Amino acid sequence: MAKAQTTALVDPAWLAARLDDPKVKVIEIAVEKLDSYNVGHVPGAQAWIWKDKLWDERMREFPSAKDFATLCRTAGIGNDTTVVFYGENVEFGYYGWWVFRYLGHNDVRMLDGGKKRWVAEGRALSTAVPTVAPARYKTAARRRERMRAKLPQVRRSLEKKGVVILDNRSDLEFTGQSNNLPGKPDFGAERYGRIPGAKQLHFVDLLNPDETLKSPAEIAKLARARGASPDKQIICYCRRSHRAALVLFALTELCGYKNVRSYDGSWTEWGTAVGVPIEK
Repeated sequence: MAKAQTTALVDPAWLAARLDDPKVKVIEIAVEKLDSYNVGHVPGAQAWIWKDKLWDERMREFPSAKDFATLCRTAGIGNDTTVVFYGENVEFGYYGWWVFRYLGHNDVRMLDGGKKRWVAEGRALSTAVPTVAPARYKTAARRRERMRAKLPQVRRSLEKKGVVILDNRSDLEFTGQSNNLPGKPDFGAERYGRIPGAKQLHFVDLLNPDETLKSPAEIAKLARARGASPDKQIICYCRRSHRAALVLFALTELCGYKNVRSYDGSWTEWGTAVGVPIEK
C-alpha cells in the first residue's frame, strides 16, 4: 500500500490552532436547511447548502470556472486559501472536498469526525455567523477530470477488465429494495437495483463510531476484499455521490490509490437513463 497522504485529513486540534488564521476558511455543508448550523457550528465556519453552492443553478453540473471563482471570492477564499470542510451529515462534507478538488482548488482539507468529534473533545461551538471579507480568486483553475466519471465512461467500463465499480449505498439500495437511504422517502430513480457487476462497499464501513475514518490499513483491507486493489481502475457511486466522495477520499488520500473516480450521476441517473442495464 502506498504512503497515506494524510495532510488532507485534519483533526480538531489542528483546526483549533488555526481558527484565527485568515488563510484558513471553514465550511459546514448543510443538506437542506441551516438548522444544525444555527444551533452551533465550529467557530468561524460558514454554512453552505450543498446544492445552492456546489451545483450550477441551471443544470445538473458543477459551477463554471467563472462562477466558482465568484463563489470563492464571496466566501473570502483566495487561490492559496486552505479550505476545511465538514458536513451536517458526514458524507456531505466529503462531497464539498471532492467538488473543490475537482474544480481545481489545491489546498482542501477534511475535518476528521466533523462537528461530532469537535464536541466530543470538549470544544465549544458558536452560533455567530462570521463576517467575511471578499478575496481575490483567479479563474485559471483547471478541472481534475481524473476524479470524475460520467455515464458513458461507466457504461464502457462494464466490458473492461481491470475496472472495479464500488457501490457505496446501503444493503436495501444495493439489493434493489429501495432507492434511498433507510428511513428516507423512497424516490430518486425509476428503477431499483445496481450497476451490473458492482461490488458493495457501504460507506459507513469506512467510519468509526465517532465518524472519523478508519485507519488506512483497515480501509485498504475492505477495498481489496471487493477486488479494489491499487492497480485497478475504481469507480465509486451511490445515489447522488456524497457517499461515493467519502470513499474516494479514503482510498486516494489515506490509502494512496491513484486511479479512483466518482460517478456523480450515480443511481439517480443510472437508474433512470433509457437503455442502460441494471441488475438486482
